[in-house]
Amino acid sequence: MSLYFILLMASGAVPLLLSFDKRLQFYKKWKYVFPSILLVALVYIIFDVNLTNRGVWGFNPDYLSGIYLFSLPLEEILFFVVIPYASIFLHESIREYFPKLELQKSWNKGLLIALILINVLIAIFNADKSYTFYIALKLAVVLLLALLLNSRITRSFFITFGVILVPFLIVNGILTGSFIDGEVVWYNNRENLGLRFFTIPIEDFAYAFSMILYNLLLIEQLKKIVSK
Repeated sequence: MSLYFILLMASGAVPLLLSFDKRLQFYKKWKYVFPSILLVALVYIIFDVNLTNRGVWGFNPDYLSGIYLFSLPLEEILFFVVIPYASIFLHESIREYFPKLELQKSWNKGLLIALILINVLIAIFNADKSYTFYIALKLAVVLLLALLLNSRITRSFFITFGVILVPFLIVNGILTGSFIDGEVVWYNNRENLGLRFFTIPIEDFAYAFSMILYNLLLIEQLKKIVSK
């Protein structure tokens, strides 16, 4: 069993088991959660294949199963299902136990506008760096969507993401070379800012934030459609 697959199993096992907790009953939200995860995963996988083929990043075969789909390791495909599920579960769990934990509406709006402008500028001034440009633009778009939809999600997600970062730092840290010999996922630093938090490219934080937020916004919209 590959190291990458072990990390995914460790990340998804507990959230999956706790989905049946009597108070959380997260399994009842699966009809919204899984369609969202699969749709967002499809978009991210398409870009992942493109960036992998262009050498923006790649994978160390020593830590993989050797099974590939669309030029990507099987583990990388599963990443877009397991990690969003675990993250959404953690966000919803925090919201269940701390429903009042959220930013004020005015602060949330101001933060959204500021982050949109910052990421647009980052994209403009780093158009020659594929990963930086790609994720800055993707983050700006999802933040703009949250603003236009007048979604309340970011009011809590800006806070819960801080908790989600704890397992993120462990898993992504290992994937990028912390605690192991070499790395599971390598990055071409000519295609990013070259800034790292320990071994994690700074862009990965925006990558995780955008992917989870896209899911949360889509889940919110699916709930509205079903309730009509």
